[in-house]
Amino acid sequence: MTPAPELSIEPLSGKAAWRAFWALPARLYRHDPNWVAPLLIERHELLSARNPVFEHLILQTWLARRGDAVVGRISAQVDALYAPTHGARVGYFGLLEADDDAEVFAALLGTAEDWLRAQGMTEVRGPFNLSINEECGLLVDGFDAPPMVMMGHALPYYAPRLEALGYAKAKDLLAYIVDTDFTFSAAALRVIERERDKVTLRPIDFRHLDRDIGILRDIFNDAWAGNWGFVPFTEAEFKQLGYLVRWLVDPGFVQIAEIDGEPVAMIAVLPNLNEAIADLRGRLLPFGWAKLLWRLKVRHPKGVRVALMGVRQRLQRTRLGSALAMLVIDAARQTALRCGAAQAEMSWILEDNRGMCSIIESLGSRCYKRYRIYGKPL
Repeated sequence: MTPAPELSIEPLSGKAAWRAFWALPARLYRHDPNWVAPLLIERHELLSARNPVFEHLILQTWLARRGDAVVGRISAQVDALYAPTHGARVGYFGLLEADDDAEVFAALLGTAEDWLRAQGMTEVRGPFNLSINEECGLLVDGFDAPPMVMMGHALPYYAPRLEALGYAKAKDLLAYIVDTDFTFSAAALRVIERERDKVTLRPIDFRHLDRDIGILRDIFNDAWAGNWGFVPFTEAEFKQLGYLVRWLVDPGFVQIAEIDGEPVAMIAVLPNLNEAIADLRGRLLPFGWAKLLWRLKVRHPKGVRVALMGVRQRLQRTRLGSALAMLVIDAARQTALRCGAAQAEMSWILEDNRGMCSIIESLGSRCYKRYRIYGKPL
């Protein structure tokens, strides 16, 4: 019997290696009907120096090869904003894809762990692609449906391979699905009606985009501060996200709630881009651009995702805070109905955020996907 070629782990270098890095998932998921090939231009932008996350995050990437065959990939990251926020030296791994081979997983994770130790980290968590404010978590339940925009997919053997290497659950992130024609419960309607007159709702104003992006970021960072794993959005990161929203969405998908002129709650909903790109194989040329724009602006995706939502901390766990959450959900829902969306995913939600889970579950939603952040001491 011919022995298997030796396994090697190599830092990425050169255009050929980068092409192999991005091409690997297409081979691994070729028999998975629910995998959606991401747009290659978006993947390249993720790791481009133009990504504002690199103002505070350092990154290393590797390929695993057996002989000439690419059999795995991984990244490791250190976010300079994490330690000042949480007082702990936690590094990340991400962009993990690999054949179902224990040796490959061990070599990839071991290489990432060694690099993180050299950076002074004492714990590793992941996957993060690349930060907690981007795509994160490993799919561990809900493999039978395609992922929504900016959410991940995985092969079922990934979780057991990580656990065999000593990784354990740090936190689960939940994705709920609900029909957009839901009705509020009688109890919720009473809460809304008691508080409605105090609240003014308005969509994002694209004529004053920079102003409104600043408002949205301020609310979100306040609402989420103190949550598990939280790292604040920087001004540059949120500005980039805002211009993406301008290109992708109807302004009614982004709502700001005010009380006495003060912005106190927000929601941002994205049309499910993955529906529109499912058959493009990651490419926009030669005709992918035209198909994508027609599907987003004319046909409209049938699914949407509540990507960002927040109520200022001082109002959380109050009746007014619950009303604000339901009012911004309903305002964005009206736009979704007008655009023909039939279902909405609300994701991700921390598994122990029972207040938000209760509000979402009261709408008749169900948790249909579970993403896991794994952790391990270094």
